[in-house]
Amino acid sequence: MMYICIKKAMIRNKIEALVKWKISPKRKPLIIQGARQTGKTWLMKEFGRLYYNDTIYLNFEQSPHLAKIFESGYDTERILLALYAETGKKAEKHTSLIIFDEIQQIPEAITSLKYFCEDAPDYHIISAGSLLGMAMHAGLSFPVGKVSFITLHPMSYSEFLLAMGDQALVEILNSRDAIMIQTYKTKFIDRLKQYYYVGGMPEAVLNFAETNSFTTVRDVHNHILTAYELDFSKHAPKDIVPRIRLVWNSTLIQLSKENKKFIYGQLKSGARAKDYEIALAWLKDCGLIYTVNNLSKSSLPLKAYANKDFFKLFIVDVGLLSTIGELEPSIFTRKSSVFTEFKGSLTEQFVLQQLAVLNSDSKDFYYWSADNARAEIDFVIQHKNKIYPIEVKAEENLKAKSLRVFKDKFEPDKCIRLSMSDFRDDDWLLNIPLYAIEQLYNYIGDDQSFKS
Repeated sequence: MMYICIKKAMIRNKIEALVKWKISPKRKPLIIQGARQTGKTWLMKEFGRLYYNDTIYLNFEQSPHLAKIFESGYDTERILLALYAETGKKAEKHTSLIIFDEIQQIPEAITSLKYFCEDAPDYHIISAGSLLGMAMHAGLSFPVGKVSFITLHPMSYSEFLLAMGDQALVEILNSRDAIMIQTYKTKFIDRLKQYYYVGGMPEAVLNFAETNSFTTVRDVHNHILTAYELDFSKHAPKDIVPRIRLVWNSTLIQLSKENKKFIYGQLKSGARAKDYEIALAWLKDCGLIYTVNNLSKSSLPLKAYANKDFFKLFIVDVGLLSTIGELEPSIFTRKSSVFTEFKGSLTEQFVLQQLAVLNSDSKDFYYWSADNARAEIDFVIQHKNKIYPIEVKAEENLKAKSLRVFKDKFEPDKCIRLSMSDFRDDDWLLNIPLYAIEQLYNYIGDDQSFKS
């Protein structure tokens, strides 16, 4: 795997996807999706610096007057001339990167991507915009089939290791050498504890790499959370803002229950699903929450058996969850108590976050529970036309009662347990250390895309 070190403590593997986009003969204008503060602007600019002769950058939030250019038509030559006048840089075919940042601020700019795809395909255009507001423009003529997408998530655990200067540890994980991984288990766990606190928001990771200060990381998190709250008022319809805030602020309470199924009644007395569906959809479209839907049965395709009335709710980043829960830094230096905080919800949040990175093209996640409520599988994934149940254990717990129930009922090819225990393959059950989750597909199949 290729690692690109952008600057100290800023390393993103997603740049590989951008390189593939650049050289693709079927290249279309690209939209980078993802929540605010995940590093979209920085990634686009650095990609331009590394792989193009020149970068032409426009931020439509900072330059709202550019709306007039797109509102008066979609002639690509005319638009390119306006960009030249605006930036003083003339776009060249193949060698210039044009960046439309905060593109949701000018809906007509999104529509223009269709015409660049059809009439000016030799110009390389990449765009981004927080989904806060991007999906809310009613009547927008979206260029379906004329753009490509990638999603940028918070930094993964391996990206966090690289940012902390631990490239050797990442290479050991990529080698899948169980003995080597076990030898350095203590280092992996120590960094995992830090990741639970710092999370993967690039600004927080950069701050921690440079200062090693949990206090300043908490300041960064609070700044991000405040920005999200302000965005609710700025981008969402006014009538649903109070409901958005109720849902957002309930995440910790919902995850701290023994049964983590989302309960509307915990938002406020008498709350009903139909009153909060729009708020949930808005937060999900913005990339701020994930819903993990219950499965009525384990059959392909999983989506066909999802019961959307029953779900668990997670947020965008484990570090933000730690801050919402006001966890003190001292808990991350104790032996292992951090892994069981909020009834293991930090660990489940971590796993969901890494699964989102591995399944970047999908927003669908699932869990399963028995009718008698005596067994529950934290996550069920579909990979290579096979189904894998995943049970998450916060510590070195080798019990697998729920997995056994699932196996007896559905006969999956392999059951997965993620825990702090070492690698162990018991024919039907594979235990993978939590910190090795990013190698999951290499352990259960022949997917070569994650090979080093």
